[in-house]
Amino acid sequence: MQYKLSPHSLNQYNECHRCFYQNVKEKKARPKGHFPSLPSGMDLVIKKHFDEYRGTNQLPPELRNLHDLEGTVLFDNKKLLSEWRNQWKGLFWKDAKGNILHGALDDVLIKDDNLIVMDYKTRGFPLKEKPTYYQLQLDVYDFLLQKNNHPAADYAFLLFYYPVRLMKTENVLFKFNTELVKMNVDAGNAQKTFADAVTILEGAKPKKNEKCEFCQFSVFAR
Repeated sequence: MQYKLSPHSLNQYNECHRCFYQNVKEKKARPKGHFPSLPSGMDLVIKKHFDEYRGTNQLPPELRNLHDLEGTVLFDNKKLLSEWRNQWKGLFWKDAKGNILHGALDDVLIKDDNLIVMDYKTRGFPLKEKPTYYQLQLDVYDFLLQKNNHPAADYAFLLFYYPVRLMKTENVLFKFNTELVKMNVDAGNAQKTFADAVTILEGAKPKKNEKCEFCQFSVFAR
């Protein structure tokens, strides 16, 4: 049996092997709450905003004059970027057994002919600590770029948008601040995690994880 995994499913593998196994192999997903549509709507707005500057040799205003982005421009191949952003196409790689690692990017920068992954995030407040939860996601994107023969930098960026005040005029307007976080990436970590996750799927069903809240649900824990 062949498997198709993503940064999301690999994060679940890191959280709980049993939940990961049930989700991928048994198609028994964790219970879900209602997912707000605002983050996905913001994602589309931000992508459109960035695309207005693509091919102009200018970064969007919120990224200008930042030391970490000196000498950096937006990736200007709109057709290829559109494919990489598409969750049904995206970037993918097959291992020797036909298992697939797949990911859909938000954006890409270029510096010194190297591609640099940039992922947009929206949140309700400024960062309080380094966003390590997204490390594996960025590792996977870097790995996929390399496996598709694209020169990739050894770092990536997370761009956080968060509201700072409400402006009352005839229309209601939200103002957003941004925070750019530079993250080192490790393509080797992505490959190892993927291989380990496939090994779990090829073996016996893992035992219930006593530290996992989902494993405690009587129906889901079967």
